[in-house]
Amino acid sequence: QVQLVESGGGLVQAGGSLRLSCAASGRSLSSYGMGWFRQAPGKERDFVAAIPWSGGSTTYADSVKGRFTISRDNAKNTVYLQMNSLKPEDTAVYYCAASYHSGWSRKSQEYGYWGQGTQVTVSS
Repeated sequence: QVQLVESGGGLVQAGGSLRLSCAASGRSLSSYGMGWFRQAPGKERDFVAAIPWSGGSTTYADSVKGRFTISRDNAKNTVYLQMNSLKPEDTAVYYCAASYHSGWSRKSQEYGYWGQGTQVTVSS
């Protein structure tokens, strides 16, 4: 069993930056693909970014490409999401998730473990 806890959310002005962290316990993340998703009020949960177990090729939603960077430190059992040039439309609850396999995926149904989420609010 993997427990995931997100942190780093908060209130920031448009154009600002935040770094989200996702710390895991219960099992090493080193063999899991990891992803970040977000859910705005009244909307479905959307894919944001994903990274394979090796930290190699990453993938991003078009809406965040060039502004967000996903990374991982397997030694620390932690995954990060660096968010720059934030926009009001980035406001959402952000969730990290561990995949059922070692690669990356954009599909939420391929993730078996989820954190509780951290709120990110971007003011205009």
